[in-house]
Amino acid sequence: MNTGEVIRAYELAKERYAKIGVDTDQVLKELEKIKLSIHCWQGDDVKGFLFPGQELTGGISVSGNYPGKAKTPQQLRQDLSKALSLIPGKHKVQLHAIYADTDEKVDLNELEPRHFTSWVDWAKEEGIGLDFNGTFFSHPKSASGFTLSSPDQKIREFWIEHGRRSRKIAEYFGKELEQQSVNNFWVPDGYKDNPIDKQSPRERLIEALDEIMAEEIDEKYTIEALEGKLFGTGVESFTVGSHEFYMAYALTRGKLWTVDAGHFHPTEDPSDKFSAFLPFGKGLMLHVSRPVRWDSDHVVILDEALIRITQSLVRDQQLDKVNIGLDFFDATINRIAAWVIGSRNTIKGILMGMLAPIEDLKAAELAGDYTKRLAVTEALKTYPIGAVWDYYCVKHNVPLEEDWLADVQHYEKEELFTRN
Repeated sequence: MNTGEVIRAYELAKERYAKIGVDTDQVLKELEKIKLSIHCWQGDDVKGFLFPGQELTGGISVSGNYPGKAKTPQQLRQDLSKALSLIPGKHKVQLHAIYADTDEKVDLNELEPRHFTSWVDWAKEEGIGLDFNGTFFSHPKSASGFTLSSPDQKIREFWIEHGRRSRKIAEYFGKELEQQSVNNFWVPDGYKDNPIDKQSPRERLIEALDEIMAEEIDEKYTIEALEGKLFGTGVESFTVGSHEFYMAYALTRGKLWTVDAGHFHPTEDPSDKFSAFLPFGKGLMLHVSRPVRWDSDHVVILDEALIRITQSLVRDQQLDKVNIGLDFFDATINRIAAWVIGSRNTIKGILMGMLAPIEDLKAAELAGDYTKRLAVTEALKTYPIGAVWDYYCVKHNVPLEEDWLADVQHYEKEELFTRN
C-alpha cells in the first residue's frame, strides 16, 4: 500500500469514527505522548555482559536457540536501534545491571555510573530515555535462593550495596537524559517447600529496602518501583516479595508498584489492579508480558489480556501515572522481530482504547444503559482501527505491517546470520 492509499483509507476511517464522537487526529496526538520502556534482555536471552558464561538462575529460563543473538554491548545497541526504527514514536529502553559496558572486572556491588556511559551516549543519539533494573539473580551470592531477605548478614550487605548503586546509576540516567529513570527492584527470594517462619524473611526484606532507599534522591531524575510475584520456579511455596508485600511497601514509602502481567494467577486480571491501587498510590510500573500457563514471558500479542490492560489505562485516565514497560524473552524467533511485534501490539492496544466514545459510554453506564454499553463496545471491534494505525506508522516514518518484516529479514541476513 502506498502513502496515498494509506491517507485515503485514513480519511474514510476518520469520518467513521467522527460519527460516534471520536476525533482520530486528536487521538493520534495523545498516542504520540506514549513512551514504552523496551527491555534490552530480549536481545541476548538475559545473559548480559558482566559475567560471561554465567547460567540463568532465579526461576528464569529462556527456550530456543535462534541464530544471531547479541554477544557484545555494541551488537545489542545496534539491534535495539534497528528495532526502534520499526516502532512508531519515541520510547525508552530498560537495562539490567548485568548489561554494564566495561572491560573492568567488576562485581554488582561495585558498579558505578561510568560503567554505563556508552549506553547513555547511545541513548542521546537515539533521543530516548533509559530505565534500570538491579540484577538480583544469576550470581553466586543468590545461589541460596535469598538475596535482600537472606539470614546471612554478609549476603544481605552485598545486595544492599548493589541496590544503593543501582539507584545512583538510575539517577545518572535521569540527569544525563533529562527524563525520569524508573529503577525497578525484583528479587527471587523464597522457598520451594513450606517454610515455618514467613515473618522474618519479610522483616529482613523491609529493613534491607529501607537501607537501600535511605538516601533521598530527587524524583526528577529517578524513582523506585517494586515488583512482586505469585511464585517462581524453585520458590513455588513461598515468595518473600509477594504482591501484597510490595503494594504495602510502595504505599507506605511513596514508591511505584510494578505489575507484571505474568506474575499473577492465570485466572486473575492484572488490569483490575490498577484502579484499586492508583487512588492511594503514587503510580505504577507495568511489565507487559504474556504468560502461557505460567510466567513464561512469551512475546506480547494483541490478545484479550493486553487489550484489557491498555483499555483500562485509557478509560480510567491512568496513562500519566503509569510507566509501560515490556518484559518477555523468546529465543525461538528472530529477537528483533520479537521486540517489534510486542511493542507495536502494545501501542495498538492503547490506540484501540483511545478510539472509543469513552465519555458517552460512561454516561450510558451511569444511567444503567448496559445494552448500549455492550452494543457499542462490541461494534468497535470491527471499526477500521487498521487504517488509523497505518496512518500513524506513515506519520512516524516506520514500515507498515506488511513491510517491516522484510526489513528485519534483510538485517538478519546481512548482520545476524554473520555472527558466530
